[in-house]
Amino acid sequence: MKRGSPSRWPKPTAARAATISSDDRRRMIAEAAYFHAERRGFEGGDPDQDWYRAEQEIDQLLDRFAPAERMQHPH
Repeated sequence: MKRGSPSRWPKPTAARAATISSDDRRRMIAEAAYFHAERRGFEGGDPDQDWYRAEQEIDQLLDRFAPAERMQHPH
């Protein structure tokens, strides 16, 4: 999946970067982007926009949880 220019990707916050690996974050974003495309029946749309939207959603989700709690159980 084409992901667009890395320079336009939002940077992870320090708390998020300390609690989840970049590979896990990327996997979560890829899955969320896939589900966006799936919901519209894989018709039309823009894979870059799916990725960007998924990235925002995953980052908001990760930021919502208390960093201290996530750090107690790193996986």
